[in-house]
Amino acid sequence: MLNKGPAKKVTIFINEDTQHHMQALHDSIMTFLMHKGVSGATATRAFSGFGSHQMLHTPKVEVLTQHLPIRIEFVDTPEKVEEVLPTLYEMVSDGLIEVQDTNVVKHAHKLPKPEPKLPHERKEGPAKLLRVFLGEADKWHDEPLYDAIVKKLRMLDIAGATVYRGILGYGAKGHQHKKSFFHVSRDMPIMLSVIDTADKITTAAAAIENMLEDGLIVISDAEIVRLVRSSKITEGPDAASSSR
Repeated sequence: MLNKGPAKKVTIFINEDTQHHMQALHDSIMTFLMHKGVSGATATRAFSGFGSHQMLHTPKVEVLTQHLPIRIEFVDTPEKVEEVLPTLYEMVSDGLIEVQDTNVVKHAHKLPKPEPKLPHERKEGPAKLLRVFLGEADKWHDEPLYDAIVKKLRMLDIAGATVYRGILGYGAKGHQHKKSFFHVSRDMPIMLSVIDTADKITTAAAAIENMLEDGLIVISDAEIVRLVRSSKITEGPDAASSSR
């Protein structure tokens, strides 16, 4: 861990297009430093530069743009630098590595403030489960029928709905709907699942029936247990009991 006091600053100069194990060298170096627990590192792309090859790399010449220099810099303890330096020396076959003594005057590490854990409110009781089976190709006014049904359910203030896309199925007509390597079906089976009170499910089923030309509507009894995260922090047993 980097603290206030003596430290080492390492600066690495390489070309942007230099590769290392089938990926960019600067990416490999940054990944290595992160995995080794270095406190932090920064890679910057220079506007122009030249090195020992005495060739000026500049974005003004398109063929030289990809050879622009990359500068990687990090500061850490002498022990950590000594640990990672041999591998960096091996990775950088064409470039420059510079190590300087430095002094850390402040290393501020702000930890994220943990969010307060809010209590759960448990709701349970009888409900109705509505399931609708249809085809993916079914339409309602030139839009997918399942999409139109979900919009209608939102307008009816239904608590929630989930759309499932099947991978294999058949219906009353006996046609098999499936997806294979040689054939991509555009009419895969679709199922919508809705859970709400009996009154709302009755209303929803009637609305869906008017939209559905070829499909299946199934309604069954259900028992819900719902955990709702409270929007306020309660303090003490009295506050907890009053929120019930």
